[in-house]
Amino acid sequence: MLKLDHVVFPVRDAAASLGFYRGVLGLPLVETHAGEDWGGYPWLMMIFGLSAQHELVLVALEGAPAADYGRLPPDVRHYALSVGAEVELDAWRERLEAAGVALWEERHGERRSLYFSDPDGVVIELTWPAAAPRRMEDPAAVAAVLARLG
Repeated sequence: MLKLDHVVFPVRDAAASLGFYRGVLGLPLVETHAGEDWGGYPWLMMIFGLSAQHELVLVALEGAPAADYGRLPPDVRHYALSVGAEVELDAWRERLEAAGVALWEERHGERRSLYFSDPDGVVIELTWPAAAPRRMEDPAAVAAVLARLG
């Protein structure tokens, strides 16, 4: 079974992103790389540690245009991070509000989630409880998708 190792997404303002991910979210900056030509743009890669085996990677492409997702809802593309206990989710709400971060909460069954945007508009979700490990394909889920596809 494959495991998620890291997630990479572009940012426009490296300084604002560094301040947000280190300062507001408290993630450690564990590694950086830089170069002069990634698709024609000078670049800076910032790698943040999430856990012993997971990383969040931000790439600032100097002078690159902002991503254009048209008229899609902004949260249709987001990154979800889990917390270990419900009390931690409440502490995150307080921490984010104290930092002036606008957020909203949703419930998905028993799951509670906080959503907010980083300085580039990337939507982050903090959720509890974490997704349960699932290794077996669900035939009912496959049938539902195939029925929807018609």
